[in-house]
Amino acid sequence: MQPKTKAITAAVTGSAMGVAGLALLAMPATAGEVPSLPPIGAEQLVQSVLSTKTPALDGTVQVTNNLGLPASALPGEGPSLNIDSAHVYNDGNGSNRVSVQRGAADTTVVRNGTTVWTYHSKDNTATKATLPADRIDAQAETADPATMAAQLVAKIRESSTVNVEGTARVAGRAAYELVLTPKPTERTLLREIRIDVDAEQRTPLQLAVMSNGTDKPAVQIGFTDIRFRAQPAGEFQFAPPRGAKVTEEQAGPEGKPAETTKVVGDGWDTVLTGAVPASTRQAAPDKHGQNVDPQAMLRQFGKPVSGPFGTGYVISTTAGTALITDDGRFAIGAVPEQVLVDALGSK
Repeated sequence: MQPKTKAITAAVTGSAMGVAGLALLAMPATAGEVPSLPPIGAEQLVQSVLSTKTPALDGTVQVTNNLGLPASALPGEGPSLNIDSAHVYNDGNGSNRVSVQRGAADTTVVRNGTTVWTYHSKDNTATKATLPADRIDAQAETADPATMAAQLVAKIRESSTVNVEGTARVAGRAAYELVLTPKPTERTLLREIRIDVDAEQRTPLQLAVMSNGTDKPAVQIGFTDIRFRAQPAGEFQFAPPRGAKVTEEQAGPEGKPAETTKVVGDGWDTVLTGAVPASTRQAAPDKHGQNVDPQAMLRQFGKPVSGPFGTGYVISTTAGTALITDDGRFAIGAVPEQVLVDALGSK
């Protein structure tokens, strides 16, 4: 399967497979002259990334997938790679908006305070989710590479060796290249994560995940253009179009994802476990009216396995592994198969 270069932004609003899909992103290296910047220590750069709040901005995001595995190989709502264009907005105070174009249809996700709207133009449907005030940081959608990269650095810095390996120009802006490499104790398929940090704003502009055995990025997402400027308040207001079918959701005290998913481990060998809803595992027509059988797709793309967890299928890519059991449980991470087996435990 040839790599596809598409514009995309990831929005995570509680779907288990949506969270897992953050690991399935890739993008080509940025061309352009290498800027000359003052030297900076790795720890100083890391601290500046973690202490800098994402500023007000808007920009276009681009992704290339080099995994060679269609999103439909996994049951549930996997990350779609057939995206034509995307634009992200951030007001610098926690509100953000992502507009994704896919053919003649578009999807819009708007977060303002404790409210998250998701709108699909194809079927004119909208979902309004209200998040608990004390869970906003944990449940907020990832709206751009800046937010995504900062969260990633915070999560894996203690289990990584960190270096600054030169400079780059991303979206027309000078940036430092921050490289995080897993420590020898980490059980992971990944070789390193590279993050280009804006030299002036100290905001991540692009991140790339490199797996073992190849020099081609398996995971990377970044801006192709970006403007750091105040955003109109209206960008973060949303009203459903006339005739739209609206569904409202209320997250519980611990947040909706906690009810169906669990994080096992930390650092590079973190595994996400959970259960695929029974309705999702049944054969049903897709949005094009074609009948899709998730179990048949598992048999096509997966390898049959058995163990203390029971029986199921393993799907492997250059950057990660997913184990889906016959009774609907799953474990997914950028780790070898045995780590997933350990995370699932006994049946």
